[in-house]
Amino acid sequence: MSKVLRWTPVAAALVLLASTAGAQGGKPLAKCPVDAVVSGTVCMDKYEASVWRVPNPTTTNKNLVKKIQQGKATAANLAAGGATQLGVGSDNYAPCADSGQNCSDDIYAVSLPGVPPSARMTWFQAQAACENARKRLPSNAEWQAAVAGTPDPGPDNGTTDCNTASGSAVSTGSRSACVSSRGAFDMVGNLYEWVADWVPRSTACGTWSGGVSPTGDDQCLAGAATTGEPGALLRGGNFFSGTGAGPLTVRGDSEPSLSIVSIGFRCAR
Repeated sequence: MSKVLRWTPVAAALVLLASTAGAQGGKPLAKCPVDAVVSGTVCMDKYEASVWRVPNPTTTNKNLVKKIQQGKATAANLAAGGATQLGVGSDNYAPCADSGQNCSDDIYAVSLPGVPPSARMTWFQAQAACENARKRLPSNAEWQAAVAGTPDPGPDNGTTDCNTASGSAVSTGSRSACVSSRGAFDMVGNLYEWVADWVPRSTACGTWSGGVSPTGDDQCLAGAATTGEPGALLRGGNFFSGTGAGPLTVRGDSEPSLSIVSIGFRCAR
């Protein structure tokens, strides 16, 4: 005869404690795939994402897709499989739509050094590209943890500093001093990066107080639009942000449907 579980306040409290422990009590990671760095309990991609269309992903190129999903794909692997990088010279993600529809088994986010980071994609497309690679967009908090130690820009020397004043994106990892304590490159400057979080769409910019950001990292979270789309958070600044770029740079004034040349992303696991 089966026993009946009585749902008492004590039982409810135990379940709540167990779920909280599972959600917040993860152990720090010891190792990540080669395309990522350890940041607490998260594997954060080492480089801003390049997005690739893989032909025949479920048949002749299924092993290439497996390598992408394991974080082992190289530029040579992608070339051998006939994959095409998207979002470099134009918005050429179709049939993967701005809404994220028709993107499954089509576009894949890859963390590679020495390639142009892909831009011109919406939040929805970025999330789909991460998902196809068995990753996801990082949360705002995860991104903040991984960026720690990246220099807060002053002038951009055009060679090793974070790319904040060049007028265009540079190849991933090419600015050798623009690296976080965890080993993630280009989290400041180059391209703004979508993160997972949404907020009421901001209508104005504020400032950081108390000397938290001495170089004036942008903080656009003031006000809240009452019509139209919500705001999807963008982090880090881009190639023309100047001293407005930095580890604390955050904007909530962009719709998730926005796709422009200065916005990219990176994934996490």
